[in-house]
This record gives sequence, structure tokens and C-alpha cells, in this order.
Amino acid sequence: MHFRPIQRILGMLLMASSVIMLPPLGFELWYDEGGQEAFLTAFLSVLLTGLMFWYPVRRQHRELRLRDGFLVVALFWVVIAMVGAVPFVLAEQPHMGITDAMFESMSGLTTTGATVITGIDHLPFSIRFYRQELQWLGGMGIIVLAVAVLPMLGIGGMQLYRAETPGPMKDNKLTPRITETAKALWYIYLGLTISCALGYWFAGMNLFDAIGHSFSTVAIGGFSTHDLSMGYYQNPAIELVAVAFMLLAGINFSLHFVAWRSMNPLTYFRDSEFRAYITVLGVAAAVSVIYLYLSDTFSDFGDALHHGVFQAVSIGTTTGFTTAAYFHWPGFLPVMLLFTSFIGGCAGSTGGGMKVIRFLLLFKQGLREISRLVHPNAQIPVKVGNKALPERVVEAVWGFFATYVGCFTVMMLALLATGLDQVTAFSAVAACLNNLGPGLGDVGFHYGDINMTAKWVLCLAMLLGRLEIFTLLVLMSPAFWRR
Repeated sequence: MHFRPIQRILGMLLMASSVIMLPPLGFELWYDEGGQEAFLTAFLSVLLTGLMFWYPVRRQHRELRLRDGFLVVALFWVVIAMVGAVPFVLAEQPHMGITDAMFESMSGLTTTGATVITGIDHLPFSIRFYRQELQWLGGMGIIVLAVAVLPMLGIGGMQLYRAETPGPMKDNKLTPRITETAKALWYIYLGLTISCALGYWFAGMNLFDAIGHSFSTVAIGGFSTHDLSMGYYQNPAIELVAVAFMLLAGINFSLHFVAWRSMNPLTYFRDSEFRAYITVLGVAAAVSVIYLYLSDTFSDFGDALHHGVFQAVSIGTTTGFTTAAYFHWPGFLPVMLLFTSFIGGCAGSTGGGMKVIRFLLLFKQGLREISRLVHPNAQIPVKVGNKALPERVVEAVWGFFATYVGCFTVMMLALLATGLDQVTAFSAVAACLNNLGPGLGDVGFHYGDINMTAKWVLCLAMLLGRLEIFTLLVLMSPAFWRR
């Protein structure tokens, strides 16, 4: 393990991350809200800490090995979350303890959208903007991680995406160098953000809310500048813009790149993961609309239509925006919607969950096992996109699924042990592990009322979900630390 180069990277990371304090500091000065000391202190303390880490090892340029990469990725997210928590601790409104500040920061950067804050409408503009900024930066970090970094470490959803793609690999169609790849993805991410902000603005939001909500929409985060989330506006045009950009943000960004470069929208429909993604969300939306109307939750079909479609897309993509208290809807609907978040977005998107490509492969593997019962000696390959997949890929998916279920079970039992009821514990772990945000029961509106131990468990759940589990669990393996 090359600890000195890792320390150098950590120092550079801290110095770079101090810059995120400057935009909200500007809001403090512009609106003269009197809280600039919190962001100024956070900026200087993080910058100086990073300098202390970096300066002694500034000439350490050794190439990192595979194991170093795992440690750097895990440290990246943990350290950034700690940095993000500093202003919440220092600010007078809301003045938060370390646990709540860490929870809010981790939720923002992992684009989970679970919050412990109430009275968001009355917070200073700087804090409201800062929460949205955390999600936007976290979303871009996720794209670079999923498309450029995790495949280099041999893990992540993009490995499956490459395996199922016939012909030239989609991520190989991106520019070959990782810096150029990151730049191309930045352009797409930034373009979607600007387009989304303009859409919200034209639909009726003020400029501040339009920019803030575009940050969390494209990042599939779910933080809002209002307690009532999208329900604050009661505006179908705003909800339509949100649905469109949530759908776009849940698609593989490499696929966006290929479609944009070829100027051919049919590129999307040639992709098997995209077709499965649209199918799952379409079925969930149709069921939601029909059930809401037939159960008289909404007597007007138009209301059932826009609430049902919005919540199905928001929860299915793991965004977490709400237009109504969906967790109070009758029957099976809230649980069904929560289960769609387990599938989540496409690999290489800002969405959470297990990823659509894994769900698709699990489904096809299940069909193969049924066929084997009828024809036990037959050689039946698992095909996606008319290409047979190696058995190693199918095994990896089952390994991920088993580990995912194991982590989910352990964390849910841990929450139950802290005193939470079954519905709250189940939905809280599901919402945080899938990077969704709002749950059921006591965590439907916010997470502020649950105990501190539960919040730390859920911080771990958010991080596990964002790093696709194995990236973090490998650090706990004794084999990782052996020479």
C-alpha cells in the first residue's frame, strides 16, 4: 500500500473541496444574512488542513496500484462528506450536532435526499443553496466514478454494461483518456443542468429555486428549497419538467454521449438496458395512476395521472421529490413504489438502486433456471442485446445481489435493535441503501426524529449504496491488507 501518494491525493482533495464553501459564502454576503463566518471558517479550515496533508508529501508521484485505488475512492467519499458537514455544524441556522450534520452532508453528496432538517423555507439562502450544491457535485462525482473509475478497479455497473453491449463497447466510444472522458461527461451533465434550470424557470419557478432544483434533479438527489418539495408549487408544468429531466438523468451518461455524437435518438432504443428502464417505470406509473383513481384517492383522473406518474418516476429513478404524501396512499402502492427504487437507474447514471442492468440479468437468469428444469442437459446462455454473456458476469450479478440482501438485512436488524418499528426500519434502509430519500412510517417526511445510532447506520447505508457495496466492503477484507 502506497500511503504517501494516497496522503498527497487526500490533501489535494481537501484543498479542492474547500472551494465548495465559496458560492454559499457569496450568498451570505449578497443577502447580508450575517452568517458568513460559518462558511468562511469552513473554507479556511478545510484549505489549511488539506495543505498540511499535501505539503510534506507533495513530491510523491508514484503510480497507484489497484488496492490503492479502492482506498482512494472510499476516502474520497468519506472525507468529502466530513468536509460537507462542517458548515452545518458552524452555522447558527440550522445549528446542527455532528451526527445530524454528517447525515445531511452524506445524504447530499450521495444524492440520497434524506433530510433531518425541518423549516427549510425559513433557512438562509446560503444554506438552502449549499444543500442543493452538495447534491449537484455529488452527482457529477458519481458519473465519473461509475463510468471512469470503478471499471478501472474491475467493479461497478459499467462492467456489466460493457459486457452486454454487442460490437464496439459504448464506454470505449468515449474519448480514451480518463481526463477527456470526465470532460465529455461534464459537458453533458452541465448541459442537462442548464436546460433543466431554464425549463423550471419558464414553467414558473423563480431563478433561485430553478437553479437549486435543477441541481438536485439532474443529480437525482431530491433535496428541495421547500419543505413540501415539488408539492409547494402545485404546478403541473413544473412537474412535467421534473419528470422529463429525472428520466434523462436516470439514463447511462455514456449512452447520452453516443446519442449526442451520432445525432440519432434511436440510439437509446437500441440499448437493452434503456428499454428495460422505460418499461419498469412505465408499468409502475400505469399501476399507480389506475390504483389512485379506482381507490378514489383522487376523484379527478387528471390529478391521479399527474401525481401517479410523477411519484412513479421520482421514486423509480431514486430522485425522491414528492408532490403529495405518497406514504399515506392506500393499499400496496407505497410499498410497490419503494420496491421500484431497488431497481433504480441505469448503470453510469446518477440514479441509485441495484441498477437496471443487474435487474435485467437477474430476470434472464431466473428464466434460464426455469428452462433448465424442463431441459436439464441443455446449454442455455444468458443473452442481453443478442449477445451471450460469460458465466463470470452472471456470477458477479448474483454475488452482488446476495451481498446487497445481506447488507440490507444486517442494517435493518440494527435499526430494529435501536427501537424503530418494522415499517420505519425497512423503509429507511431501503431508502438510504438505494439513495432514494423519503421512506415510510416515521421517515416519510424527514429523518430528524430517529435516534443517533440509527442515523449513523443509515449514513453507512448511503455510502454502501453509492459505492455499489463492494468498493467499501473490500476494505474490510483481511486479504486487502496483506502484503
